[in-house]
Amino acid sequence: MSKLMISLLAAAGLAFSGAAFTANAPAGGMSRDQYKAEKEKAEAQYKQDKAQCDGMSGNAKDVCVQEAKGKEKIAKADAEAAYKNTDKARYEARVARADADYDVAKEKCDDLKGNDKDVCVKQAKAQHTRAKADAKVAKTANETSHDAAVKTADARRDAAEDKRDAEYKVAAEKCDAMSGAAKDQCVKNAKARYGKM
Repeated sequence: MSKLMISLLAAAGLAFSGAAFTANAPAGGMSRDQYKAEKEKAEAQYKQDKAQCDGMSGNAKDVCVQEAKGKEKIAKADAEAAYKNTDKARYEARVARADADYDVAKEKCDDLKGNDKDVCVKQAKAQHTRAKADAKVAKTANETSHDAAVKTADARRDAAEDKRDAEYKVAAEKCDAMSGAAKDQCVKNAKARYGKM
């Protein structure tokens, strides 16, 4: 299972390059020309990254291609967020990163079989759920309306519930590798831990 955890942590922490800001960018964000240049740079980088996958085969190639797609998706979303300079665009960039990380982590699960694969997929989904929930909380935390505090509190509560549900699904999936009394106890413990009693 340690290989699985390392793969998931690596997928969750992928260091994707974001949009670059230059000294002559407008105070609120980047210029239209800079935005266009960043998008073109992301597309060129994708082609280069994808070409490096051509020498690979099997799932290693699939993971490589998924990483290249994710990197491009994130770079474009980051550029758009910098160009538009809005809370919504920044939220969409966070979601793009969460989606890209999820796609890579899920692809890495294809190297596994049986319950290990099922657990891997559930863990990838749980990480995706956490990242999207955190993006939603960050978006509402930046709002300045009179009811922003209420929205932020609601978003945090919803995020905590979504995260707890996702973690419960991972724990329950791990129980499927067991049988008999051990499985029953595992399920009982998971339900108690995540408030599903």
